Amino acid sequence: MRLWWLLLILLPLLASAEIYRWTDAKGNLHYGEQPSAGAQKIDVRPQVIERDAATLEREARTERFYDARREEQAKNAADVQQRQASRNQRCAELRRSLNSLDSGKKLYYRDSKGERVFYSDEQLNTARRKIDARLAADCS
Repeated sequence: MRLWWLLLILLPLLASAEIYRWTDAKGNLHYGEQPSAGAQKIDVRPQVIERDAATLEREARTERFYDARREEQAKNAADVQQRQASRNQRCAELRRSLNSLDSGKKLYYRDSKGERVFYSDEQLNTARRKIDARLAADCS
């Protein structure tokens, strides 16, 4: 919208051209940008449009509406980007967990006595299935 105002202000400068008027030997009146013998230079001024208060208020209201819309779109884009980054982080964490399960190392946890208790193959397979399901649901 601001670009349109700038163009509207600069339009008279861009549109300023020298116009000439002359009459030929047959008495016909001619206009052109190139002067001819006996041509008279004509001063052409652009029409100035005056805006009333209602029009100015309507333009200001429209500008406020578009500003609010642009702010809303920027906020929505930032929210989408933040959700996408969070999703990517969760997916990377799930893939790391799956890689550690598939690494072939013996995985364990410590019980209440502080002793190592190794996971059984069934427990590891169950964990793999759960991680695969979450990857398929959230990261595909």
